[in-house]
Amino acid sequence: MKYRTLKEDELLGLEEEFKQFLIVNGIHNDEWVKMNQEETDKAVELVNIFSDTVLQTVYEKIKFIEHRSEEACMVFQFTSQEIVLIGLSRKGDSKVNFSTPESIHEALINDAGAIRFYKTKKKFNKTREEDIHEMLEQGCVLSSELFWNALENAISEVK
Repeated sequence: MKYRTLKEDELLGLEEEFKQFLIVNGIHNDEWVKMNQEETDKAVELVNIFSDTVLQTVYEKIKFIEHRSEEACMVFQFTSQEIVLIGLSRKGDSKVNFSTPESIHEALINDAGAIRFYKTKKKFNKTREEDIHEMLEQGCVLSSELFWNALENAISEVK
């Protein structure tokens, strides 16, 4: 398995897609019911293949993810070749908070001098999609191009 098995609620939301997946693989409803009862390992394997297929498609569409805490905000852009990071962190013993969009906005307006800005890039450790999966599993969440551009503008104004 490349990623993870979709959770039950995720699978329920993709019920029609899963039915189509089974049909494309030559498995109709009666065969699926029988497989679930008599060949559970084979049924689980099909769910795993479907899960990987769905997650691969989702990860291919992701361009930005982020991780926020009180101490730092990191926004990652995924190009076809690399991961680009824009980061904000506290300088010294500053009490700047990066945990919400509002607190980041407030810090940029009122305490820009207490923020360390940085930008870096690196090649993928694995594949683009596997790196995205790993980072999401570690607590990153989806982000937006709008937020990315706002941080890029903030960095260029500070320099």
